Amino acid sequence: MSNAQFLKISGGAALKGKVRTQGSKNAALPVMAAALLLGDGEKLTCTNVPLLRDTETLVALLCALGMDVRFEDGTATVARRGDLVCEMPASLVQKMRASSILLGPLLAQTGRAVMPLPGGCAIGARPIDLHLKGLAKMGASIELSHGAVYASARKLRGCRIYLDFPSVGATENLVMAAVLADGETTIENAAREPEITNLVQALQAMGAEVCYKKDNAGVIQVNGRAELVSGRVQIIPDRIASCTYLLAGVITNGEVTVTDVQPQHFDSLLAKLEEADVSYERQENSVTVYPSRGRLKKLSVKTMPYPGFPTDVQPQLMAALCLAKGTSVIKESIFESRFQHVAELRKMGAAIEIQGNTAVINGVPALYGASVQGTDLRAGAALVLAGLAAEGETRVYGLHHILRGYENFDRALQGLGAEVSIAEDDEGSF
Repeated sequence: MSNAQFLKISGGAALKGKVRTQGSKNAALPVMAAALLLGDGEKLTCTNVPLLRDTETLVALLCALGMDVRFEDGTATVARRGDLVCEMPASLVQKMRASSILLGPLLAQTGRAVMPLPGGCAIGARPIDLHLKGLAKMGASIELSHGAVYASARKLRGCRIYLDFPSVGATENLVMAAVLADGETTIENAAREPEITNLVQALQAMGAEVCYKKDNAGVIQVNGRAELVSGRVQIIPDRIASCTYLLAGVITNGEVTVTDVQPQHFDSLLAKLEEADVSYERQENSVTVYPSRGRLKKLSVKTMPYPGFPTDVQPQLMAALCLAKGTSVIKESIFESRFQHVAELRKMGAAIEIQGNTAVINGVPALYGASVQGTDLRAGAALVLAGLAAEGETRVYGLHHILRGYENFDRALQGLGAEVSIAEDDEGSF
């Protein structure tokens, strides 16, 4: 796809209808990576896997490392066939920061792993210090040289690891590494996101001895074993995509039902919608938002690790709050550079001030179409939502970022009545 492609949006229509939530990108990637832990000849079957740029990149990475991957109709089968390659190709790693989740399982399986420092969304440093610190405590030798991580260990050893921050990526890496380590590993202050639980389920399906301690969901215990066997797991619904479609309904004052979801995974958003005076109905596997009588009420939001308000929904909520009545405040506590969409929203008439890691949003009566640039996945989604509500035509560039995380995004929005289409700039640039 050319980076000159954009999403063309004719805004102003209230969205209405149903949209099915895709499988979770943030769950599918580590679960598929866990297949590196399989014994020779074994396979992991994953259902409800979304077809995205990021899943395509991971499939290419796994194949480059020596795995056999088949992907058809939302089912990915990842099989171990012989010896693995221990060095990840820089050309693929640089496409996706989540490439770092391969480090732990690859090191545990082969005793050596070389990973060029990963790329992806420009939303902050996202250091992998916690990943490396935990692996070193398990006995790995870690060296940073020429823009790559060189890790080696004859055999990882189980130990107690306390994470200074409940990092999702570090938790995933260390849990997977611990599965093949000698002895017992306890990870304290572990991330509690539903995607971590899905990974634990996948590892259990492959015969790993891993579980949350019953008295503390932030503590994971792993008893290492020699190898894993074939298993099957279903990828959970994508809570971030669910939130995005619900907010598309909210910002256009429409009636949108998101189906095949697990509403408990985004309770934090539903609580904020209620606070903003949005009418919604929650069923066991679906949520519907309804048109409001007036403008949204102002909100105060702080992003936090799960079960707090997710940083991955902050840009989309900000777009909706641009049209709220009064002054809203969003404090970003996870990533230091996650306000890059603010300048683009201002082009559309939003009144937003940045004070350090806090955004102050003064609600305006209307937004107006403009040509804007999505600098990362969720920023791009936020600009699409703003375009859906704006008067006139909006062009959202950086479409390749959006397609990293949303499956058939344009068609899903079209199904809700949005006037959107993918187009390409004749001049070849934004």
